[in-house]
Amino acid sequence: MVVLHYTAMASADAACRTLCNPDNEVSAHYLIDEDGTVRSMVAEDQRAWHAGAGAWGDVVDVNSRSIGIEIANDGFSPFAMPQMDALIVLLHGITQRWSIKPERIIGHSDMAPGRKIDPGVRFDWRRLWCDGLGVWPIESGASDVSFAEMAARFGYRCNDPDLLLSVFRMRFRPWATGPLDATDIALITDLATRFPVDAGPATA
Repeated sequence: MVVLHYTAMASADAACRTLCNPDNEVSAHYLIDEDGTVRSMVAEDQRAWHAGAGAWGDVVDVNSRSIGIEIANDGFSPFAMPQMDALIVLLHGITQRWSIKPERIIGHSDMAPGRKIDPGVRFDWRRLWCDGLGVWPIESGASDVSFAEMAARFGYRCNDPDLLLSVFRMRFRPWATGPLDATDIALITDLATRFPVDAGPATA
């Protein structure tokens, strides 16, 4: 899979220094600068320490089964167009080389609910979907199913209902407020139906 992050640092250069310092015990395969420059940090066939504790579906060692992309962003600002353009090109290459399905492009927050919030509410997931990367839900009309059950079928591993809703909305409904509603249920049902997480033994 591919895991997307933001750096939450003042600049790409600062992030690069952090990622290249072995004392920090953190790394990523790629870093995308503010101007769209892509820095290759770790070979794609090597393990990088970008994901940490968490899971997506049955995959609990995400670092060993993913390519991590850090995007220079403070967590509050919109992602620059050159960055998004560069990310699109990079993702097309990665997904083709490794036969990664669109639904296996996730955010750090997806696999580590409550511990991580990147790439955050300002990241344009819909833009990825429009370019054939990632997924986007279509309201299904479902209303009599369990939100938690559908979320788990899609890939989320979170036992806190409020946190689960927050993480889901951060990616798919960042403008939404209030308690769980019919739209949330309809959207997660569509995602779970069309893109059920691969929970076979080969992914563990």
